[in-house]
Order: sequence, then structure tokens, then C-alpha cells
Amino acid sequence: MKKRVALVLGSGGARGYAHIGVIEEIERRGYDIGCIAGCSMGAVVGGIYAAGKLDEYRQWIESLDYLDVLRLVDVSFRLGAMRGDKVFGQIRKIVGELNIEDLRIPYTAVATDLTNQQEIWFQEGCLHQAMRASAAIPSLFTPVMQGNRMLVDGGILNPLPIVPVVSSHCDLIIAVNLNSTNQKHYQLPVIERPAAFKARFNSLINSLGSHMPFKRKPAEALLRLEQEALRPSAAVLGSNPWLDAADPSAQQPAAAPETEGAPSSATGSVIIDNVGPASLLDLINQSFEVMQTSLAQYKIAGYPPDVLINVPKRVCRFFEFYKAPELIALGREIARDTLDNYENERR
Repeated sequence: MKKRVALVLGSGGARGYAHIGVIEEIERRGYDIGCIAGCSMGAVVGGIYAAGKLDEYRQWIESLDYLDVLRLVDVSFRLGAMRGDKVFGQIRKIVGELNIEDLRIPYTAVATDLTNQQEIWFQEGCLHQAMRASAAIPSLFTPVMQGNRMLVDGGILNPLPIVPVVSSHCDLIIAVNLNSTNQKHYQLPVIERPAAFKARFNSLINSLGSHMPFKRKPAEALLRLEQEALRPSAAVLGSNPWLDAADPSAQQPAAAPETEGAPSSATGSVIIDNVGPASLLDLINQSFEVMQTSLAQYKIAGYPPDVLINVPKRVCRFFEFYKAPELIALGREIARDTLDNYENERR
């Protein structure tokens, strides 16, 4: 008889794509997912799964190259760097118009009500609005207004929403924590990407931060000068009218790709960048991640799941949404190792 799983999918920006690999591994082993609670990207992936559209969603995100991701960025400078209409519009096309109560399994999306300073659980009503509110990452996506409430990412109060599934009649609770500080032996699989497109994406992210009133420190400016020899020429990058219109500085050569999370000098040596965030956007996102890491530990201690799948937060930056194939593969790998250990202990 199949064991029924109550699945908890945590928040963590782009690392949320790892949830797809985790779900695939859980199903491959014959477990039956009986209910889902999710926050931010966990709410998005969980809602799409509960709607029975995860395969279509995966095919879409894995088909996106850097330029496709850039075209989905609808720049906004009001309460968020992006409106999110293009991304969530495509999700709406995939999922359709559904209410949560019509899903095949019980589902909870967690958001934060800034107006009343409280946690909000979506367990009925419009699925699309629930996912959009839960994933309104502060500084990155604009908030969702619902009446007199301003709703943002649930990770502000509950990045790993275990409580909504505690009363479920499932055999075990599996929680996926995207803000783990351990698991150092895991690395993203290497998947070759066009360098020019990656440089364009990084240039846009930098431009979003540059519009906020936070300047780089002089030491970081020296670091960028040192990287100059590694940057591709403007002729290699070509011209992108869409990006150039949003960011005039994008016509300049973009920064070279990072190696193992740290920039390299012209001599090839790794530079430890301890200067701090490059922009207000980086500062807010890094602060948000520190907060989520601490909160997740409290949630785990208060309601320990039967199985805890830890995805290290260092594997990618919060906003690297173009790394879907790598993160899906990593999620599958970590889930396989974790469930192997769980099953071996019970034999």
C-alpha cells in the first residue's frame, strides 16, 4: 500500500525549481502526495502540481534561454523591481482559471499581510491570486493588493509552512527547506549556456539594483576593473533593443560569469568579495534570505517533519531563475539521497 505524504515546500526564490525534482523523486518511489502547503516558489510549484500541470510547467521553464527570461522581466520601480505580470500571466495560461477548493488534493499557500502584520493562509478561492500573493518577493515583485490588505511573500513570517499539514491524515510529512546552510558537498550540475545571454541577464539584474539609491563601494569598483580583462566585447554581446531601452548601460560589456560563486581576477585567481551587496536590491534580498534561514530553523524545531530535504542556499542566487534544469536535477539528487537514508533506517 502506498504511503501518503504531506508535502511542505519552502520559499527561496529561484531555488524553488528544486521542488520539481523533489516531487519527481517522491513519485518515482511510489509515495502518494496527499496534500501540499507551500510558500513563495513553493506555493507556485505546489499549486501547479495540485492542478495537474507540473509537466507542462517544467517543459516551459526548461525551454527558456537567457533571452527568453529577459523578455519576461517587466521592469517596475514602484514597490518592486518587477511587476510579474508576464511570468504569472504565462502560469495562468498553463494552469487555467481554478479555485483552490477544486484542486485534486488539499492545498495551502502562505502569504504575509503587511497591513495587519499577520500570516495569511489561502485554502480556498482563486489559485492564481494565492500563488501570486505568496510569491510577491519584497524588492523583486510588486505586492498584491486585496481589499485594504497588502500581501507579500509568506517567507517573511513562515518560510517553511509545516503547521498547515500537521492535522492531515497522511503517513508522513516531508518538508523541503531551500535555506539550508549545510550540505556543502552538493553542487549544481553543469549545463552549458550561451555566454552572451548570461551576460545580458546579469546586466539587467545589476541595472535593476542600480536604479535604487545604494551605491557600490570603492573597493568593489576596483574589483570590477580587475574583471575587465575577462569581459566579452560589446561586439560579441550584440545589441538587444529591449534591454537597451530598459538599461542604457547594457550597451557596455557585462561582467564575466562567476566561478563557484566567487569572481575571478584577470590572473585567474579567485577573489573573495567581502565588500557587501552591490545595490539596494542585493541588500534587501540578502537580508531576506538571512531572515528566512533563521525562521526556517524555528519552524523545523517546533514541528519536526518526518523527512527534511535540505537544499543549500549557496547553490544559486535568489534571482537566478534561468537555472531551472540545473536546480530540478539538484532537487532530484538531494531527495534521492535523503529518502535513501530515511528508508534504510526503517528496514
